[in-house]
Amino acid sequence: MGRWVKIVMMPCGEFLGRKWNLQDIVIATVLSSMHFLCLFAPFYFTWGAFWLAFGLHMLTGLGVTLSFHRNLAHKSFRLPKWLEYLFAYIAVLSLQGSPIEWVSSHRYHHQYTDTQKDVHSPIQGFWYSHIGWIIDSSSRFGKYGGLKNVQDLKKQAFYRFLHYTYVIHAVVLPGSLLYAFGGLPFLVWGLGVRIVSVLHGTLLVNSAGHMWGKQAYNTGDLSRNNWWLAMVALGEGWHNNHHAFDYSARQGLEWWQIDLTWYVIKILQAIGWATDVKTPTESQKKRKVFNGEMVATDVKASSN
Repeated sequence: MGRWVKIVMMPCGEFLGRKWNLQDIVIATVLSSMHFLCLFAPFYFTWGAFWLAFGLHMLTGLGVTLSFHRNLAHKSFRLPKWLEYLFAYIAVLSLQGSPIEWVSSHRYHHQYTDTQKDVHSPIQGFWYSHIGWIIDSSSRFGKYGGLKNVQDLKKQAFYRFLHYTYVIHAVVLPGSLLYAFGGLPFLVWGLGVRIVSVLHGTLLVNSAGHMWGKQAYNTGDLSRNNWWLAMVALGEGWHNNHHAFDYSARQGLEWWQIDLTWYVIKILQAIGWATDVKTPTESQKKRKVFNGEMVATDVKASSN
C-alpha cells in the first residue's frame, strides 16, 4: 500500500523543471479550455443538453475503443474502408489526437509496457500516467524518434488529412454546430462535459488500469482487470486480459466480464461488416493463467 501511495503522490514533474514547446502549450490550452467549459455545466443544464452529451459520450467513446484501439492499433478485426473511416472520424471527435498520433503512442506503450520507455506508466507517477504525458510531447515522441510505427496509417490520405486537421474536426466544427442548434447548453454539455468525461475515462485505463485490480494472466507488467473501469471505459477495464492478448477484439474474456465494445463488434460481425475477428483460444488462455504467488508489481520492483 505504501508504494502505491508514494506513486500517487509523486510530484507532478511534468509541469515544472522542463522546457515547454509550442505543441505542449497548445495542447494544455485546449484541454484546459474544455475543463473550464465544464464549470458552466450547472448553470446551463437542460435535459436536452444532458441527453445529447450522454449520447455523444457513448458514440465518441465507442469510436476510441472500437476504432482507435481495437481496430487500428491492434488490428483485432477488419471493417469495410467506409466504415473504418467513419468510426475513426467519430473517434477524432473525442479530442484525443489524430488516429496516427493515438495509435503510435499506444503501440509504443505495448512495446515498452511499464518500463522507463513507456509512453505512460504509473512508475513515473499516477498523474503523469494519467494526463501529464499528453503535454510532454518531447518525451512522448522524442525517445522514439517520431511516428515510425504507424506506416500503415501514414500511407492513407484520409488519416494524413485527419492528422493535420483534427482540431478542426474535434473542436471547431462540432462546437459550431452544437452552438448553432442548441446555444450555450449544447456547447457546454455536448462539447465540454462530453469531451472531458470521455477523455478521463480513456486516461484511467492508462493510470488506474495499471495500479488497481486483479491479474488473471502473467503478463510481466502492471496491467490489472478492474470491473468499475470496464463500466466507465466500455470494456477497456479488463486491462490485464488485454495485455495478455493484445490482438483480441474481445477484452472481457469471461462471460461475466461486461465489454460493451465487444458486443458492438459481435453485432458488426453478425451482419458481415466485421471480419477476421481475433480472440484467444482456451489453450492460449490456459498457457498464460497466472498461477504464481508473485504479482507483476513485485516483478517490476525487483527489476528496477
